[in-house]
Amino acid sequence: MIIPLIVVAVIVVGILFAIASSYNGLVTLRNRFKNAFSQIDVQLKRRYDLIPNLVETAKGYLKHERETLERVITARNAASSANVRAAQSPGDSEAMKSLSGAEATLAGSLSRLFAVAESYPDLKANQTMNRLMEELSSTENRVGFARQGFNDQVMEYNTTREKFPTNIIASMFNFTPAELFVIERAEEKEAPKVSFA
Repeated sequence: MIIPLIVVAVIVVGILFAIASSYNGLVTLRNRFKNAFSQIDVQLKRRYDLIPNLVETAKGYLKHERETLERVITARNAASSANVRAAQSPGDSEAMKSLSGAEATLAGSLSRLFAVAESYPDLKANQTMNRLMEELSSTENRVGFARQGFNDQVMEYNTTREKFPTNIIASMFNFTPAELFVIERAEEKEAPKVSFA
């Protein structure tokens, strides 16, 4: 009589251990991708801080390009707001899609600004502008690396979440899928060209 009770107890403890292990694994992976997004957040904020300085420097030279400058600032503000929402919940697919779209618009606006700036030799020779362009380029590279790290963590979380028997635990405890941080169109996958050389 005692042996069957011991067998049942061992089975129950084993099941509880498997549930706890799966749950804790999902929590760990979710925290990893949230931490990975915080690395993106730091770099995006740095970039958002550089853009107004870039626009102010260009403003003196691009007096007839007010619309281009306004588009850059509007796109920067929209991307910054989208980033705040995404940072609050990096697993939220709508927030991530909104951020991806806002970043694509910002990249397009910056590309237009740089194309217009090419027509102004004095602006191309401005040391402050060149320094800001170099900092922006460096930041773009950091954003790219941070985005890759985030996407790797999201992929690991989503894969683990979908595997059996973890998928049962994930659905029981509402571990929803996380969204990758991607840029859809090919021309938007490249960092804005920031060289006046």
